[in-house]
Amino acid sequence: MPAEIDQMLLDHIYEGDCREVLARLPERSVDLIFADPPYNLQLRGELRRPDHSLVDAVDDAWDQFGSFTAYDAFTREWLSACQRVLKDTGTIWVIGSYHNIYRVGATLQDLGFWVLNDVVWVKSNPMPNFRGVRFTNAHETLLWCKKRQAQKHYTFNYHAMKRLNDDKQMRSDWEIPLCTGAERVEVNGAKLHTTQKPEALLYRVILASSNPGDIVLDPFFGTGTTGAVARRLGRHFIGIEREPAYIEGARRRINAIPAAIGDDETLGRITTRRSAPRVAFARVVERGLLLPGDRLFFGRERARAATVLADGSLRLDDGRIGSIHQIGAVAAGLPACNGWEHWYYQNECGELLVINTLREQIRAADIARG
Repeated sequence: MPAEIDQMLLDHIYEGDCREVLARLPERSVDLIFADPPYNLQLRGELRRPDHSLVDAVDDAWDQFGSFTAYDAFTREWLSACQRVLKDTGTIWVIGSYHNIYRVGATLQDLGFWVLNDVVWVKSNPMPNFRGVRFTNAHETLLWCKKRQAQKHYTFNYHAMKRLNDDKQMRSDWEIPLCTGAERVEVNGAKLHTTQKPEALLYRVILASSNPGDIVLDPFFGTGTTGAVARRLGRHFIGIEREPAYIEGARRRINAIPAAIGDDETLGRITTRRSAPRVAFARVVERGLLLPGDRLFFGRERARAATVLADGSLRLDDGRIGSIHQIGAVAAGLPACNGWEHWYYQNECGELLVINTLREQIRAADIARG
């Protein structure tokens, strides 16, 4: 077996079989994986239109397997290799059609991946069923999975996707046209790759589940759609591809794209209360923004009051002690409470301000210090 790659090259296309290259990459080294594997379409013979013209169908050698057993073994190998290089906070997207996605999904679950969503790519301009013997295949399915069921942390830029969808929560059915026109990579007027995916599809995948500066890996790189979109969005890419012609086309395509410019927010990372760095209430006391003995009030109506203790806990007048959240729940008579949003302090001017303003002061100071 070839030696491990000590220094993983970013924004680079590795030539070779993905199973062999992945085995050489460092463990837990990538943030996101997008995989567009062979679909095992099982085409037999030529496909023609009603006028007898030949359809440019997927008949490439890389999509041909001797049996379902052979395809399943191949799938297990490359998914296991992906699992090894994926960070414990990372996720993987796999796309397929009815020919293979159910087999891929079973293997994902067998390996311990946990499905977060199945997203349906609805093609607004699908190829018709020329023989008229079944429905037009107008969609493909993407499986979005985290590495393990118990994995608590992974990237999902919910608010960016909501903004992308006119401030409506984005659904799991995405209507996007097939890759056509100027976006299609061609050589001598002929398309270079039979199944090139549209950049709009990868735009959603990468924007949703990675952050600027993250490493996005594509083990079936093809003509480089993943790399092209990653470059536009300020992410790094690693591509693996075994066909030299595809690699050459991908390099030309990606090199023609200017590097992304802008801060994290410009490139899709929106900081929310959920995603912002955690700040313990004790830091507010440590920084002297509140002092031991200061009084906090639950709600603007001052329904209950509590005393700040030196360790960052609160004490109600009846003697009960706990965190701002625990004592907030007691004051509200509820099972749980976000104390940052319900406890108020009185400033020097006598104004009541929610204590979350103090947390934001600390976050701003942390950012300023770098």
